Amino acid sequence: MSTTTYSVHVSNIAPTTGESQLHDFFTFCGKIQSIDYKEKTATIYFEKSSAAKTALMLNGGTLDGSRLEVTSDVDHQDEPHHDEPRSGVPIDQSDKPRAGIAAEYLAKGYQLSDNILHRAIDIDNKQGISKRFLDYFHSLDTNLGQRALGPDQTISGKVQTSLEAATQQARAVDEQKGFSKMASDYYAKALATPLGQRIKSFYTSTAKEVQDIHEEALRIKAQSASHETPAAQPEPTPAAEASKPAA
Repeated sequence: MSTTTYSVHVSNIAPTTGESQLHDFFTFCGKIQSIDYKEKTATIYFEKSSAAKTALMLNGGTLDGSRLEVTSDVDHQDEPHHDEPRSGVPIDQSDKPRAGIAAEYLAKGYQLSDNILHRAIDIDNKQGISKRFLDYFHSLDTNLGQRALGPDQTISGKVQTSLEAATQQARAVDEQKGFSKMASDYYAKALATPLGQRIKSFYTSTAKEVQDIHEEALRIKAQSASHETPAAQPEPTPAAEASKPAA
């Protein structure tokens, strides 16, 4: 029985770009099943249609100094989500808001034009942010808040003056109850900062500007520099190396 895949065609690939570099670039979109690579062209086969849709958003993005042309004969669409995220399991890369994915690209050093960033914002505006991602993000915010502050509290809503103490308390509870993997999640760390509400708004609201994406990219890059940014692998894990998409 064959597995259904969703493909995009990539052309104008730089001579110095190999299959490994293509995989690293497009894995930010979602899980890749395979790559059919030929000199200067390739077909990328994704597991989900939403990942292929994100890849098409990257048409005109730069890799190894060459502006990629990403096309498809199929109008890929996002899949409807009927399941809720499992507790402690990171969200799939393809479930994330496109603006968030674009920020991850910029944080890694890839060049995306403002036109591409506008596309990301437009897709989020038209398609909305997936319920699965919103449920995951709100659950993370609430769970951290309850452990640090008590019932019916969110970590993003904590005032700056007592945030450090609350974060330390949450960390202590994590160590006692085995939540260390969740606490290492980039989103958890980001929420437990003075900018928690602003970061929460970036990932849960479609109202944003190009500059907001650049600012989030800087936050992700700062986490990467301290070797604390987790990553969404093709097989999502709670934490990974900083060179991959933020989880």
